[in-house]
Amino acid sequence: MASFDIDGDLVRKLADLLRETGLSEIEFAEGEKRIRVTRPTAAQAVAVHAPVAAPAPATAPAAPAGKPVSHPGAVTSPMVGTAYAAAEPGGTPFVRVGDTVKAGQTVLIIEAMKVMNPIKAPRGGTVVEVLVSDSQPVEFGEVLMIIE
Repeated sequence: MASFDIDGDLVRKLADLLRETGLSEIEFAEGEKRIRVTRPTAAQAVAVHAPVAAPAPATAPAAPAGKPVSHPGAVTSPMVGTAYAAAEPGGTPFVRVGDTVKAGQTVLIIEAMKVMNPIKAPRGGTVVEVLVSDSQPVEFGEVLMIIE
């Protein structure tokens, strides 16, 4: 396994970003170097992982089997953050499976760096699948729901 010098300032900045955003982990990659910092739970400490010996193959963002990111009705996350189904905790969800939506209608909110970002339906149609639960962390490009 190849080794590299760990940038302590970068690790501290990533850890601060975790605290600010409420995310549970963050990964930084530059070339073949990767640093992942996870926020501790009661039973674990912050972990920094060294890079793997071979570079990771280029892959598409995570998508459920049979539901590719290229699906014309796929609503994907434009950022890393936490997805919320409703405007407030315990509130009525923006959409449910079976609901008819219009293009541009808010279907979720993603909180990133303490900013609430409305996620709009890319097209009108019927919500056939919601692939994230309320308060779930999401990655950039992750399929959030399918509208047909």
